[in-house]
Parts: sequence; structure tokens; C-alpha cells
Amino acid sequence: MIPILDMVTGPVGWLSGDAPSADRVLSTRVRMARNAKGVRFVGKALPAELESLREQIAERLMETEAFADGHFVKLAELPILDRQFLLERHLVSHDLTGDAGARGLVLAPDEKCSVLLNEEDHVRIQAMAPGLQLKASFEAAREIDQSLEEKIDYAVHDELGYITACPTNIGTGMRASILIHLPALVLSQRIKKILTGIQQVGLTVRGFYGEGSEVVGNFFQISNQVTLGETEEETLTKLERIVEQLVDWEEKAQEVLLRDAQLQVEDKILRALGTLKYSRLLGSQEMIGLLSAVRFAHTLGLRNVPPIPVLNDLLLRCQPAHLQRRAGKEMTSEERNAFRAHTVQEALGVQDVPSREG
Repeated sequence: MIPILDMVTGPVGWLSGDAPSADRVLSTRVRMARNAKGVRFVGKALPAELESLREQIAERLMETEAFADGHFVKLAELPILDRQFLLERHLVSHDLTGDAGARGLVLAPDEKCSVLLNEEDHVRIQAMAPGLQLKASFEAAREIDQSLEEKIDYAVHDELGYITACPTNIGTGMRASILIHLPALVLSQRIKKILTGIQQVGLTVRGFYGEGSEVVGNFFQISNQVTLGETEEETLTKLERIVEQLVDWEEKAQEVLLRDAQLQVEDKILRALGTLKYSRLLGSQEMIGLLSAVRFAHTLGLRNVPPIPVLNDLLLRCQPAHLQRRAGKEMTSEERNAFRAHTVQEALGVQDVPSREG
């Protein structure tokens, strides 16, 4: 069983903030979609087929170095709140917060590697890392992929490549993405034009939680759209080149902001920090926006602001399911907002929040 209570209080390895370009790029993720030859797709297979496949793959994964001390869970055995927790942790998809069926999750102790079983495809391998580490994440995912391929025959077409349930994943079956923070481009109102250009070169833009999520707090997930007709190396090279361009454009937009509106920008940052430190109630999206503003202080060179690892950690720790698992009970929206404000102040070391006597 996955030790969710330990995950609530333990470090998040892929969001540690101590990696290349970590001031702007929060994390890197590489996913690989695979299906077993001779077994019907998840949407067409019988439950018994999927359960048998799940057990077979999980057994093989637990024998590999990546998951030697890891955990395997049948998602149907988890309560909805714990599935929501795993969603907030970027370990399962929105689909798995409902009917879990014959689905499973195999997770490495540091959470950097995981395999989701019987979601859209039979196998979804995932490797995550802090900062900009596309090649390292790819190598971690490929090592797991090769270990599985020794045990399981994949569905592969000589010309098309890996066969997947969704046609857009046919080919390499790989989706590489980075989670990047672009506040200067947003404030300078250049972001829409730039993101339109990115989409025209075969990349897609999503929000903090990936597909189907809204963009909040100036955080953008950039990933490849094309999996057919180019190699994994070509995909990674193109994405890394675009990320480098984004960082360059962000730096130039930042220079313009500091030249034309330095006081206004710094005021926005300090007001955000004050709100985080002294609010009684904090909504989830509001908090992400405030953390985004304070994070901007690091690239601007402002001192005496909370370190990036603390800001990164709060992005996850203060999501609804995380708060409720930490509190050990389900909460109303207002209770979560109050507990979120308290959690943020505790993390920032605030000790003098005004309160009533008695």
C-alpha cells in the first residue's frame, strides 16, 4: 500500500527546487504509453483480462531497480480522497478520481518514477525531475520501459511504431513536458502571442495540472503534440530549444518591467507576501497566484523572501486533499481555507499573527 501519510509530510523529490533552471522551470516530466500485444485496449477488455495484466506488470516492475523499495496499489482499494491526493501529486489522471476499475499504480520511494496501469493504455510510464532535466527524465523512463519489454510483448507496428488507444500517441508514445513560470511575459501581455507561436510548431500548452486544467499563477505546462514521424531525441531537442527561448523572452520582458514599472512590480510582490503571511483565509487558486508573485522575487534578485523549495512545497501541500489528509479529516471549503492560511504561515515561519486573547 502507498504510504500516503508519509507522503503528506515527506519531501517531494521532483519539486525540490535544487536543479538546473529551477528558478524558472519547476519540473520536467516524460511519459511513455505502451500496450501489451494480444490484449484488447482498456476500453474494450474484460475486467479479468485487465486484472491479470495489472498483476503481471506490477510483479515485473517490483523486481526492477527503480521500484525495488517502491509500492504497488490497486486504485479501486483507495478512498476517493486518496485518489484526489494522488491527482494533486501529478501521479494519476482526472479519470482515476472516479471509477478506478482494474487500474493500479506502482510508485518509486522518491516519487520520481511511477507506472500507471490500465488507464487509457495498459502502461503509462512516468519519470519526473526538478528543474529542466529532459534527457535525465527520458533516460529514467526508458530504463523502466526496457525492463518491461523484456517481460511483456508490446503492441508495435513496423511503420507506425507503438500502438496506443489514442491515435495522437501512436509513434514513440512519448509525451515530454516542462512546468515553467512566466510572470514577466504575463504582466507585459506578451504571453498570448508567444504561446500561439509555440502551438504552431507542434507543442501544446496546458495549466498546472496538465490536460483539462486552467492556467493559474503564471505556471504553464509545455509539452509535445507530435509522437509520430520524429524520434524521442528530436522531440526532446525541440522542446529544450523552445524552453531556452521562453526563458530568454522571459528575461527580456523582465528587464522591460524593471525599467518601466519597478516600483509597481515590487509592490505587487510584497503585497502578495503580506497576504500569505497574515491572511485568515486562503483559497487554493488565490494561494497559487500569491506564491507565483513571491516566486518572481527570486528572478528579480530581491532578498529576504522565502526560498524556492519552500514555495514549491506549498504548491502541493496546500491543495485540498493534501490539507485534509494532513488534518486527518474531511473539511468544508472554509475550513480548508483557514487551515491553508495556517499551513502557509507555519511554513514561512510567521509567529506574530494577530489573534484574540483567550
